[in-house]
Amino acid sequence: MDIIVYHNPACGTSRNTLAMIRNAGIEPHVVEYLKTPPSRAMLVALVERAGMTPRALLRAKGTPYAELGLDDETLSDAALVDAMTAHPALINRPLVVSPLGVKLCRPSEAVLDLLPTPQRGAFAKEDGEQVVDAAGQRIA
Repeated sequence: MDIIVYHNPACGTSRNTLAMIRNAGIEPHVVEYLKTPPSRAMLVALVERAGMTPRALLRAKGTPYAELGLDDETLSDAALVDAMTAHPALINRPLVVSPLGVKLCRPSEAVLDLLPTPQRGAFAKEDGEQVVDAAGQRIA
């Protein structure tokens, strides 16, 4: 099973997403994108495959978003991709690639839609929120 997670270990949402993938019995390829950022071409491909816009992938909190003036709605998609390529912290996370698609997994339980195997048991997020029951079923 080839699943890739663009991961930031300092992010709780990213850690929860990774844990749910592992709870399905899958060991993904983990890319710590702050250390090994995707190329510009790969970033464009990921955005396209996820069916989103570069602006939708931008992260403002804890990044140089404001300093770079990225709140300017007239900026082109190319300019936003250039900014994310130059400053990987601007890429929101976690971005997950699986045979079932590509998705920004916010909230983390969005990853369940990308997993080809079911959860193997209960799962609670780090904050204690139960998202999968003991039978491995998603809690609505």
